[in-house]
Amino acid sequence: MSHTAHIPSHRKPRRSASKLALRAGVAGGVLGTIAVAGAAGPASAEPVTETIEMPTLGSLGTDLSSAVAASAEASQQEALDQSLEAQEAAALEKAAKEAKKAKAEAERKAEAERAEKARQEAEAKAEAERAAAEARAEAQARAARDSARTQLATTSASSDSGSGSSSDAGSGSGSGSSDDGGSSAGSSESTQVSSGTAASIVAFARAQVGDAYVTGGTGPNSWDCSGLVQAAYAAAGIDLPRISYQQSSMGTSVSLSNLQPGDVLYWGSRSGSYHVAIYVGGGKYVGAQNSSTGVVERSLDWDPPSGAVRIL
Repeated sequence: MSHTAHIPSHRKPRRSASKLALRAGVAGGVLGTIAVAGAAGPASAEPVTETIEMPTLGSLGTDLSSAVAASAEASQQEALDQSLEAQEAAALEKAAKEAKKAKAEAERKAEAERAEKARQEAEAKAEAERAAAEARAEAQARAARDSARTQLATTSASSDSGSGSSSDAGSGSGSGSSDDGGSSAGSSESTQVSSGTAASIVAFARAQVGDAYVTGGTGPNSWDCSGLVQAAYAAAGIDLPRISYQQSSMGTSVSLSNLQPGDVLYWGSRSGSYHVAIYVGGGKYVGAQNSSTGVVERSLDWDPPSGAVRIL
């Protein structure tokens, strides 16, 4: 290794070309200014003896850096201001859209509430009108049933009076005639009483058509099947059991082809029937069917019974 390897160099560092050019330009500008000032003065002017202090390159660099930094800061501040303004504008626009949307939603809800209120009022009005119509119809039906029952009571009283007169007449004539004649009069009386009783039963049953069906109902405006049969027979002065299979076990069994008004029809077996009704003639019966139909008058073909009994 050379013995001069660790000796530091005494050579001055080389200045960069840009720094040399900058210094040369500054010096040239100052000298040019002095020359122009000398040329512009009078010829007899005294030589300039004032010393002009040259600005140092260090102060120029500091000023230049300060100016650049100030300019950058101003640009940054302006960009920041613009960004803030853009954000504020976007926020205002978003708030306006949300307010518009909220207003539209509020108007929609208000309109829906008004429509719902109008619908409820219309339903309430329709329900009130329907209830009023049903009440009027029920009042009319009740009046019709009351009239029919009054007429039925009058007819029954007339029948009982007629039966008593016939019985008395039959007894009187029987005292002066043979035993056969007395038997014939007794048979005629029996037929007349039975016919009047059957008419009363049929009239009562038909007067209840349109009433409601209620399980366990025994009137006056709602019935079940056995309750209606029991009440119809009670109107004619005949007591029947309350339960359908007990009613169908009463009297004597008759063929469906030999029915008479007032006969009790049953469905199921005679001793275990689950439904009963009253035959009213003309191939029809009256019965409390179910909660959907209530008390109706129907043809035997609509729901053929299993059998019939005659209690009269």
